Amino acid sequence: MSKTPSLELAEEYIRLGGRRRSKIDDNIVSTRLWEEETPEAQAFWRQHIESLDEKHRQQVEVHLPSISDV
Repeated sequence: MSKTPSLELAEEYIRLGGRRRSKIDDNIVSTRLWEEETPEAQAFWRQHIESLDEKHRQQVEVHLPSISDV
């Protein structure tokens, strides 16, 4: 089974030490960051995810761990 590009981005961000968590409420997707993340994860987020348009960024964010999983 192949992975979607958004899933691959989310997995790579997490692999690099990313700590953002998704918040999905009434189909509104956002992220929260409470813990320090690695410089590699920060750089990856800025370069590969933050620069996406809103629709594609949200597709990545839904693959992050949820704040309700904590």
